[in-house]
Amino acid sequence: MGGGNAQKTAMARAKNAAKAKAEAAGGGGAKGMASRTAAMDLKCTVCMQCFPNTQLKAAQAHAESKHPKSDFATCFPMCSQ
Repeated sequence: MGGGNAQKTAMARAKNAAKAKAEAAGGGGAKGMASRTAAMDLKCTVCMQCFPNTQLKAAQAHAESKHPKSDFATCFPMCSQ
């Protein structure tokens, strides 16, 4: 036995909400490229390599491994508070 129109509407609404949530997350491939590359705010002043603003640990590792003679504040002055 099927459901009434109210049940079908509720299921469609839930399905569409889940689909919209998945698309808003960014996703992979070319579809989510804009959200993945939009915030490349951390830029090494020594070699000009960019990092997303969420990858502070990667920037610290970069400064330690690639520029051992410079400290983190020299490489990434925008992170120094």
